[in-house]
Amino acid sequence: MNYFSSNFKLGVLGGGQLGKMMLYVTRKFDVFTAVLDSNDEAPSKLACNRFVKGDLMSYDAVYNFGKDLDVLTIEIENVNIDALEALAHRGVAVYPQPNVLRLIQNKATQKAFYIKNDIATAAFLKFTDTHKLQLAVKNNEVKMPFVWKAAQFGYDGKGVKVVKTIEDLNVLPNVECIAEDLIPFKNELSVIVARNASGNVKTFAVVEMEFHPEANQVEYVISPARLPEAILKKAETLALKTSAAFNHVGVMAVEMFLTKSNEVLVNEVAPRPHNSGHQTIESSYTCQFEQHIRAILNLPLGETKQKAAGVMVNLVGAEGYSGKVKYKGVDEILSLEGVTPHIYGKKTTHPFRKMGHVTIVNKSVDKARQIAQQVKDIIKVVSYE
Repeated sequence: MNYFSSNFKLGVLGGGQLGKMMLYVTRKFDVFTAVLDSNDEAPSKLACNRFVKGDLMSYDAVYNFGKDLDVLTIEIENVNIDALEALAHRGVAVYPQPNVLRLIQNKATQKAFYIKNDIATAAFLKFTDTHKLQLAVKNNEVKMPFVWKAAQFGYDGKGVKVVKTIEDLNVLPNVECIAEDLIPFKNELSVIVARNASGNVKTFAVVEMEFHPEANQVEYVISPARLPEAILKKAETLALKTSAAFNHVGVMAVEMFLTKSNEVLVNEVAPRPHNSGHQTIESSYTCQFEQHIRAILNLPLGETKQKAAGVMVNLVGAEGYSGKVKYKGVDEILSLEGVTPHIYGKKTTHPFRKMGHVTIVNKSVDKARQIAQQVKDIIKVVSYE
């Protein structure tokens, strides 16, 4: 099929920053791209060929958006799967496949999938609601501390809580959930695996992720990970095994824990471009967004080697500020070596909202991390008085 400067139509469910960065690629290739999002000011709106306002969880909105497209993909997992199944039956190519998304949308189902496929992961128990979990804690069936996770609709650190006391449970929503063993880990890692429809597979370098202690959001992504080769190989092997079990098409981020005893365990996956791959735009020969587009169009996968070490700094709304966004320090960080800011185009900010990221490239990963700390100290996402 001729995708370029043709009548071919690609659709993206979700118009946030991930969709916007996919559009860097479709614009470069001149691939017609339509976007569905519920927000009239979605970052992707200005860059796509066609923008449709609609609810991603609405059957009618998703089906009507997709029925005249050739290929449909996502930038967020919370979409109407029934509509995607109907579209696939109609002949629209949907990637990642609806059955993959159905497995991943529910964390309890996702965890059970790992157990079934002998994929190393933290032990867990499933509960139909948080009240039943509270009873299990009181009956000593679940030992504290543990990690509470909402089975559905968790995103960007929401729907996850380390439970240390019964009072911690009392403030959580009464929803389907899991209680997961609190892993004594020393690093959080990620590997992005790309798979096209022909089954060709490539991986990006293993990365380290450093998280904000309160918001549970990634603050820094460090690539390549500063770990022994044996551990890097172990993480890549587990990521490939996980990807093969899902048999997805597109990119998949496999997030993992490296325990204090050097075990590698899968935490969760995201079958789409991911925060842990943003640095690939500057640091790799092929970025994760181009690789995703190549994979879902069944084109040859690109080279994933790095041109330089890359560190990403997340730009999130500063605490204590809400309203029309104002960026402080962008001009100052531009004077630093190897620094590239990406501003997502969200017009309003609030605490911990993802507003952009900054990539730092350098021959030395340690030097890149050092400059990243300078960037973090300088730039602030605030609001106008």
